[in-house]
Amino acid sequence: MQEEQQLDGQAIREQLELFQLIFNNLPSGAMVTDAAGNVLHLNKPYANFLGVDLSKSIGRHCTEVVENSRMHVVGKTGVPEINQIQMIRGQNIVVHRIPIFKKDAVIAVFGLVMFQDMSEVVKLSRKLHSLESKVNSYEKELLKLRSTRYTLESIVGTSSIINGLKEAALMAATNASPVLITGESGTGKELFAQAIHHASARKMQPFIHLNCAAIPKDLLESELFGYDRGAFTGALTGGKPGKFELADHGTIFLDEIGDLPFEMQPKLLRVLEEKAFERVGGNRLIRSDFRLIAATNTDLESLIKQGRFRKDLYYRLNVMSLHIPPLRERPEDIAPLAGHLLTCIARKNGFGAIHINAAAVQALSNHSWQGNVRELANVLERAMLTIRGDEIQPTDLPFSFRSATSPASEVAIQPIRSLQADLEREAILGALRKTGNNKAEAASLLGIHRTQLYKKLKKYGLSLKAGLKCS
Repeated sequence: MQEEQQLDGQAIREQLELFQLIFNNLPSGAMVTDAAGNVLHLNKPYANFLGVDLSKSIGRHCTEVVENSRMHVVGKTGVPEINQIQMIRGQNIVVHRIPIFKKDAVIAVFGLVMFQDMSEVVKLSRKLHSLESKVNSYEKELLKLRSTRYTLESIVGTSSIINGLKEAALMAATNASPVLITGESGTGKELFAQAIHHASARKMQPFIHLNCAAIPKDLLESELFGYDRGAFTGALTGGKPGKFELADHGTIFLDEIGDLPFEMQPKLLRVLEEKAFERVGGNRLIRSDFRLIAATNTDLESLIKQGRFRKDLYYRLNVMSLHIPPLRERPEDIAPLAGHLLTCIARKNGFGAIHINAAAVQALSNHSWQGNVRELANVLERAMLTIRGDEIQPTDLPFSFRSATSPASEVAIQPIRSLQADLEREAILGALRKTGNNKAEAASLLGIHRTQLYKKLKKYGLSLKAGLKCS
């Protein structure tokens, strides 16, 4: 009997020794307290991290050994605390606090630190900062995407030129090769870029837009490639992903590519060829599966001859090309464009349906349109603010358009001051109609002070009484 008891005692000691070895060889910090919070066990990794004497820590209250400890709280409540953040020695650490029950009573609390050493905490912290920064950037880009979502159906026109361009855009959407879109300012290069993206297999992924001419030279590299924390003074603490990183699996649209600084061009070429880059101030290689669409209103071949654009980059960008002719070269598109733009402008301003008669369309067709579709939209919006009914007529257009509707010999000659006065009077009437006769809002719309508006009302014999009739 005594021999059996000795064997049992030896087995228990061996088992306890094994448990102690396991406890001390855990890669994470571990501690056991009684229900009151007094330390019963503390493993060596945790003692070393805390910088405390292991033997002197046993028996002390947990709050004397570990700052911000809640082991005694868990011992009292019996409620486990899993994946909790605890500040220890200036670092946020994830910990578990688990109550140990015996016959429905807490007899001990087991605490476990989730990391082997602080380097892992730092790595996770950096990763979380990076992910948070990326999510914020994605949210901003997603808002832009939703507000400017164009498809092939958004491209308005009946000319053979536009129909051919839509077919070419659809063909470009079937592959992932770079596309170069050329054309004068205002012809709709971004509209075609988004249409290609939304007709492609990447349509559910981000469409990232960057205007190379709008970003200061010193900031362009960090905008394209992003930066790590501490890369430069004023950098976000968590770093920031660049446009190429955000465009992973989607499309990046580089507008005004002709204004890309020469020293940035080899870096862009490398990214296009390798689909990999490093953030500014970083040393980690980032890979991104993006599709590039570039646009320009300048002659890149001329820039190459001047030594301002790299020939190898030009050939890499110009795998597929779309040239959008100016509006003056496709006058048959003016009528459908005018109708479409009037619908959009009326909806934006809260107006009812606005039409344009044939004579006014003819006047628009005879114009040279140096500003292309953007200029057309501007002219139509100005006309909409001054018309008295729901139809735009030649007299509602600027004078340069009116003279195009009839031969010069048939045009009544009027003093320039008289014409200017008529236009000014019409603009005032249109602004007041749009604002419901609110003088302050009308003045703001016209870009003048309210006092000046009063003077002009008096000058032209206009009255706000009885529905704004001439006095």
